[in-house]
This record gives sequence, C-alpha cells and structure tokens, in this order.
Amino acid sequence: MPTTQKPTATNETKTQTPTRILRCGVIGVGRMGQHHATKYSKLDGVDLVGVVDDSEDRRLKHSERLGVPAYANERELIDAGIDAVTIAVPTTYHLKCARPLLEAGVACLIEKPLANSQEEAIELADLAERHNATLMVGHIERFNPAVIALERAQTIGMDRPDGTKGVVPRFVEVVRVSPMTFRSVDVSVVMDMMIHDLDVVLWLMGGREPTEVQASGVPVLTEHEDVCHARLTFDTPRGKCVANISASRLAMKTERKTRIIGENGYVSIDYARKKGILIRKTANQLAMEQIREDLRNGKDLSDLDYGELVTIEDLELEEDADQLEHEIQSFLEAVRTGRTPQIDAKAGLGAVRTAERIMEAARAERAADATKSF
Repeated sequence: MPTTQKPTATNETKTQTPTRILRCGVIGVGRMGQHHATKYSKLDGVDLVGVVDDSEDRRLKHSERLGVPAYANERELIDAGIDAVTIAVPTTYHLKCARPLLEAGVACLIEKPLANSQEEAIELADLAERHNATLMVGHIERFNPAVIALERAQTIGMDRPDGTKGVVPRFVEVVRVSPMTFRSVDVSVVMDMMIHDLDVVLWLMGGREPTEVQASGVPVLTEHEDVCHARLTFDTPRGKCVANISASRLAMKTERKTRIIGENGYVSIDYARKKGILIRKTANQLAMEQIREDLRNGKDLSDLDYGELVTIEDLELEEDADQLEHEIQSFLEAVRTGRTPQIDAKAGLGAVRTAERIMEAARAERAADATKSF
C-alpha cells in the first residue's frame, strides 16, 4: 500500500487542466483488464495507481508485474486517490463496481457491453450524469483501423468534401463467427459477440435504434444462444435500411466482416484483416439508363466492362494501429477535456437495448416452435 495518498481531483479541475497527470486504475485484471493495466502503465501523462481484483493471486501477480499496489476492492482504490478507471469485470458486476466510483466522480471506461440489462445501463447513465463523471463504453471495434478509415473517408450516409456522394446504406450484412473458447458462456452470443456489431450498426444509423427486430437463435452447448441471426429494420431520414447480423461461437474458423450496400456504392470491411474497400458507381445517369434499356430489350452486354462503371478504392488504414491504445487515449482525452466520450452511455444503452430485443425475439420464436410440436 502507498504511504501517501492524493485526493481525487474534482470535475472542475479536470476541465481546467487538460495536460495534467491522470491517476488511473484497473478493476478486474483478467483476460482484458491486464492489457488495460499494461497500457496505462506505459502511457505518457498517466500514473497507474493500482489494480483491483477479487482474486488475490491475480491482483498480486499483476501488481508485481507492473510495480503498482494491489487493492482488494473499489473503495481502497478510491481512497488512494483516483481520476479514472477501466472496469473489466464480468458484465454482471459492472453496476456494482461502477456505482461507488461514479458517485465519487471518478471517470469510468466500462468494457462492453455497458451492462447486463437496459435497466442497469440506464442506472449507470443516470449515476454518471448526476455526479458529473465521464462514462465511456469499451466497444473496441469503433477503433478498428477499417472503421476509422470509413469514418475519415466520409463514405456513409453523407456527401464527401470533394462533392462526391456518400454511400446511403440500404442493406448491411454482418458476420462475426469464431470457434468456442468457453469464455463468457454465462451470456448469450448476442451480448458476448454480436454486441460489437450492434454498436457499429447503430453508429452507422446515426444512433437510431431499429423500428423492427426479427431473430432466430439456438442454444447448443450452453443455456444461452450460441448461434443467432438478427434482422433489423431502420427508418432513417433517407429511407429504410435493413441490417442482417449473424453471430456464432461454434464456427470452425474466425470471420468478422461487414458489407454495406447503398444505391450508389458498396463498402466491405474485414475486421480481422483490418482491410476495407469502397466501390462507387461512376457511370453517369444517361449511361446507366441506356444500360437498363438495353437489358430490358434483351441486348447482349457480355462484352461490356463492368469495371468502367465503378471505381474501386482501398480504404486508407493506419498501419500497426493499436485499437486498445486508441480506445484508452480517446477515453483519457474525454476525461481531460470534459467532452462527451466517443462512445457514451447513450450509445452503450442503445446497444444493450437492441441486444435485449434480439434475444427476446429469438426466445419468443423458440417458444412458439415448441408449442407447435405438441
């Protein structure tokens, strides 16, 4: 234990001194939390105050590795003087861990998903607002180089600075599958894996939640959905968009891809390979009308070069990007400046609420099928 303690900074101080050293900690140093702790220990402008974990062996192991104190609970960390923490405990304990920290005005980066239910997510959001504490959700795919490149290119739902039209999404297809790891088997694959893509899709929709949810899910090895397919319908100012999202933790290989299809373009993102391409329609309206007319009249267009009708661009990616470091730096910037975090409680709540609707729809379908079998 440290012999001297520094008091927790006030929120007023946080906004007035954007370059000061931030005293940070990590609660839960398991599979993800240990990486957060390592990042904090190496970042400029950060003092890693200590780590917290229910397991004495685990907290002592990482406190020794990093040369920082080990604490048994959140209160000890608060008493040590803390500005910001990562909470990387199982989702069931997010509210319990975060409550005393938010009440003390400590900024919290909570690993995805924000909470185990929308009721708990709402309570977390209310606590953060009431105590003027920064709250960010660790949806790390937002910091994937392909997603960042997509945002920088301004290709989705808007016009680009050079005057070309952005891709207005009409259909989104997402696949996220992997072999069973036997981690997070206490929750549905929707909350474990699909939640990443729900966050990105809702971001693409400008934060709008779906107006209609259909889903099919199957528990195979666990008591929860191990495989799930969801169809989400969104009403946007520029028309309807449908998103088909598939998640499985029983696949024989790992695949994480998103395809966005619009009226004037197509985007493909491979999260695992950190690559993306953008295909734009470049033929003018008269040329397209002529092609449609020729097709209606049965004309043979097999000699037509499709490549002349489109332009293919590789999305410019940041090489060797460290997603976790980008996420933590984004969080710390929000703490220092007082600005709204990139993935705030509202975004986290939207993802949790949509996940719950998907699970409810899948379970209702299974219940209806069970009734039919009798």
